[in-house]
Amino acid sequence: MRVVTTGAAGFIGSTLVDRLLREGHSVLAVDDLSGGHLDNLAESVDDPHLTFVEGDVTADTAKSEMASYRAEVFFHLAAQTDVRHSVADPFSDARNNVLGSLAAVDCARASGARKFVFASSGGAIYGDHAAYPVDESARVDPHSPYGASKACVEIYLRVFRHLHRLQTTALALGNVYGPRQDPQREAGVVSIFASALLERRPTIIFGVGETTRDYVYVDDVVEAFVRAAGSAGDGLRLNIGTGLETSLRTLHRLVAETVEAPDTPTFMPRRAGELDRVGLDSAAARRVLGWRPKVNLPEGLTRTVAWLQDHRVHPTATTSRETAAAIVQATSGAST
Repeated sequence: MRVVTTGAAGFIGSTLVDRLLREGHSVLAVDDLSGGHLDNLAESVDDPHLTFVEGDVTADTAKSEMASYRAEVFFHLAAQTDVRHSVADPFSDARNNVLGSLAAVDCARASGARKFVFASSGGAIYGDHAAYPVDESARVDPHSPYGASKACVEIYLRVFRHLHRLQTTALALGNVYGPRQDPQREAGVVSIFASALLERRPTIIFGVGETTRDYVYVDDVVEAFVRAAGSAGDGLRLNIGTGLETSLRTLHRLVAETVEAPDTPTFMPRRAGELDRVGLDSAAARRVLGWRPKVNLPEGLTRTVAWLQDHRVHPTATTSRETAAAIVQATSGAST
């Protein structure tokens, strides 16, 4: 199968690309490297079925490549993921998340793709509710521009499904964590805590630590994307989470125990746009896709910390560019 994956150098996107290549699919990987790292694709550099395009999904070059690739399935993961940034600059957030997604889905239409699978948000689109975990029937009530952008794209997916008969599935993800998550990015609290504690740097909890999130391991999320590539789930939003809520204070304790470091965070004022709770009922994903999470939080934290211990020195820009040159050179004659 031929597929396009946007956000392909991010930690979820690159894990998905590796999985697809292992299964023998041909992949056009698109990323502007504003948040992803080409080093994440280093183990796939020699795969003849990988073609990498560096560029924003709204850029003419990237759109031309995506539209002409004739992929059967588009996986759209490229996004601005920082809630705080979306509050500070909602226009930039909309340009990235709404216009970028619209460009990607229109390329899927133009190329004759069968299916478009979108990475939505299982927390930001729902807002706060009285009862948890929430299922897909819950009121959509975003509290941040980031959540609004994801909800907006889901509406566009319904439009394209009606107008162009493009199959679509939105996966409403919990808080994804795991190897390759960048500790320098605001959205990666597990990696932020683990990286700081490994290096014995101070850690910060915004608020009193009572806010909860549904932490789901990256390999389980990739499994959901792969299963959604089929005909199942057409026209649906499906929650992808564990159904278990973990408070930020508990998460810090668990990470500290895994790292064997003191559990002594600093507390700072809570930030605007943050939700009180996130907990997702994934019964629909089990029923429709046959999907269920397999990696529990303690095991996932152990794997994540082990990866960070092996990658303590973050790649420099020079190293990334060297990797980029190798990937571009290796994929310039890739099978399409």
